[in-house]
Amino acid sequence: IIKIKKNILDMVLDSIVDYMPRDIIKRNKLCSINFALEKIHFPKSLNELKVAKYRLVFDELLLLQLTLMRIKQRMISYNNAIILENNKGLSDFIKRLPFTLTGAQEGVLNEIINDLENSIPMNRLVQGDVGSGKTIVAIIALYKTIINGCQGAFMAPTEILAEQHYSSLLQLLEPMGVRIGLLTGSLARNKKLELIKEIREGKIDIVIGTHALIQEEVSFKCLALVITDEQHRFGVRQRAILAEKGKNPHVLVMTATPIPRTLALILYGDLDISIIDKLPPGRKEIKTYSLYSQERDKAYAFAQKQLQLGRQIYVVCPLIDETENIEAKGAMEIYQELASTYFANYKVGLLHGKMKANEKDYIMKQFLDNKINVLVATTVIEVGVNVPNASLMIIKNAERFGLAQLHQLRGRVGRGHSQSYCILLHNNKSKVARERIKIMESTNDGFIISEKDLQIRGPGEFLGLRQHGLPELKIANLFKHVKILKRVQLQIEDLLKNDFYLSLPENMLLNERLNEKLKDFEGL
Repeated sequence: IIKIKKNILDMVLDSIVDYMPRDIIKRNKLCSINFALEKIHFPKSLNELKVAKYRLVFDELLLLQLTLMRIKQRMISYNNAIILENNKGLSDFIKRLPFTLTGAQEGVLNEIINDLENSIPMNRLVQGDVGSGKTIVAIIALYKTIINGCQGAFMAPTEILAEQHYSSLLQLLEPMGVRIGLLTGSLARNKKLELIKEIREGKIDIVIGTHALIQEEVSFKCLALVITDEQHRFGVRQRAILAEKGKNPHVLVMTATPIPRTLALILYGDLDISIIDKLPPGRKEIKTYSLYSQERDKAYAFAQKQLQLGRQIYVVCPLIDETENIEAKGAMEIYQELASTYFANYKVGLLHGKMKANEKDYIMKQFLDNKINVLVATTVIEVGVNVPNASLMIIKNAERFGLAQLHQLRGRVGRGHSQSYCILLHNNKSKVARERIKIMESTNDGFIISEKDLQIRGPGEFLGLRQHGLPELKIANLFKHVKILKRVQLQIEDLLKNDFYLSLPENMLLNERLNEKLKDFEGL
């Protein structure tokens, strides 16, 4: 293999033309591309290797960032989105809400409203920690769309979350005369066809749904706003398919998985970024404690005290069934054990991903109405479900979950006015697992947690790049090379300020390389 590499390099090195503008090479002390390609394979010293690697990392990050910016530029060039200028009744609707918006929510809402009143289609990511109130901002944006005579679509990753959004929207928007439809995979065929017909004819103003929304048969009369919730669950392409169902609709993307800003700029380089960084007033911080699994009696004794106060609790398990090769007890077994021992005097429910949608809905409704006191569940409850009376979450085998997932799960409690708690039961054997638990006990800040998660797991696993539709990086590491990334971002700002379309003679080769790179993003 070394021989083959040597032969290839000998064959091609003389014919490679450096596409990087001389000014950038000089300002950033970069070696030539020929030197980099030769020395990354055959360095004569550690310093040569370092110099070669720096050039290749710089190139890769520069091209990735420029590619995303070019995609954004193309979207901006579609200067023909529907302008949603009418605000009649919007401020009255906001005043009628059963709570006051926080300053952070108002700031983000103003950014969204400005976007919707522009002929360039909005393409905005709203990041906000669990419980920061992203959904109400989305609902207001949808209402603005409807008063302008258009339709909105709201895509959620699971049926439970789609149903939760559906009931929130019904409660707030139905009294305003807004017609709302729910489209999910489990809807009976005849009902589905009827709903699809109503959407096509414009008899439905807002459609909430799962992946069912992006089926070919679904079409809209006048789709002006597309919202996707929990963006990390959808690939970039799925977002694009939904947007294609309208004529350049405005796109709003929401996520409760906080991503450090520098990374967000790369990962969502085609989007503008808004952050809701304050929780609504009255929200108490969730107190988090860890116990070894063999100390579970303490956790359940505390749970009983919460139940005596009339509160409800979650018990989260990583698996549904017991499997021989994994220590974790399945949710089914834990449900049976808890219902017959610790919580024999209470109503215990079971919720997991393999249940039919209507069964899940029924169980969740029972829990919401306090007819179930203890809900044993898998991570199906990770997103969205809002039960204000639930004040305690016990997570079994906490070492099996990633930090971001633990943080998401914990966010299901603490939604009412009473103090809420999270107990992590674990069998901590590894250093990484102990570190994770310690971080969860020390902070409720999703952005700090995401930084730590990134350090522990590395960017590949943390970001799920493929899922986002981004090509895998060959040499750059988004976490290790943050300093180079920041340098690249400054360089790009400078470059585009002087030559936005890279049309000057000195930037022509870079522009050609960029167009080649764009082919990796086919379908975006």
